[in-house]
Amino acid sequence: MKQRHPLALIVHGGAWDIPEECVETNRAGMLKALASGWQILEKGGTAVDAVEHAVMSMEDDETFDAGRGSFLNAAGEIELDASIMNGKTFRAGAVAAVQTVVNPISVARVIMEKSDDILLVGMGAARFAREHKLKMCGMDDLIIEREITRWRSRQTAQKPGSGKDSFRRKRGDTVGAVALDVAGTIVAGTSTGGIPNKYPGRVGDTPLIGCGTYADNEVGGVSATGWGEGIMKVVLAKSVIDAMARSGGDPTEAAKEGIALLKKKAGGLGGVIAVSREGKVGHAYSTPRMARAFVTSEMKSPIVLV
Repeated sequence: MKQRHPLALIVHGGAWDIPEECVETNRAGMLKALASGWQILEKGGTAVDAVEHAVMSMEDDETFDAGRGSFLNAAGEIELDASIMNGKTFRAGAVAAVQTVVNPISVARVIMEKSDDILLVGMGAARFAREHKLKMCGMDDLIIEREITRWRSRQTAQKPGSGKDSFRRKRGDTVGAVALDVAGTIVAGTSTGGIPNKYPGRVGDTPLIGCGTYADNEVGGVSATGWGEGIMKVVLAKSVIDAMARSGGDPTEAAKEGIALLKKKAGGLGGVIAVSREGKVGHAYSTPRMARAFVTSEMKSPIVLV
């Protein structure tokens, strides 16, 4: 009989200056996403399914900047990015600047599993989603009144595409998940609506393999959140994986090293979550708060931190 690997799942809802009045909704969203993925792993399901369902839960939750409720760009539209990677097969899939897809993480998964491509953008990504009968929506169906109000207030106060300065002042609640299943497969996935009032067509780190997402069964898996331009400069997710390999598989030390690198090299703010091949979880961030939750087969109950 094959030995069962330890199970592990960690999720994040973004690293930013989460105000006190948003703590409970973030906590509830983390718990729901964690439960969505954990019940799959506990029943012997795959890490791919666990990550997809955990991220979908957050995409469907208006609390987070992913899927429904995402930030509007400078043109008043939603553009979504997502990626997923399988650490066993080294296959990956991603979408960027897609507008009419309910769950971009699901499109990324189908790209990973049924396409020779990795990254599809805009109308091409939407066309691929339709061809594979994934859930579609109208351009306005993911927009909520809260974000319309915020968008209007920004039109005179902030120039489009103000990058790091925007991130320092506003939300950055990209979502992500990393899972280890009974077969020892590690999968990482990330999804976002990007920064508020971004220039139309702007793409951050989330759909870029090695930047926002990375997984390698021999080491671990990582999902990142924060100022995307800085994260891209240091290839943060892969940098954390490399640090984990150097540190003997310690995801906490690797996460801290990655965040320190982000600050030193790019002056960036953000956070990362990680799972090692042994089923250890780690996380680190340089923002005032980060929403995250995790559970492993060695734990009696999940931990939620905001």
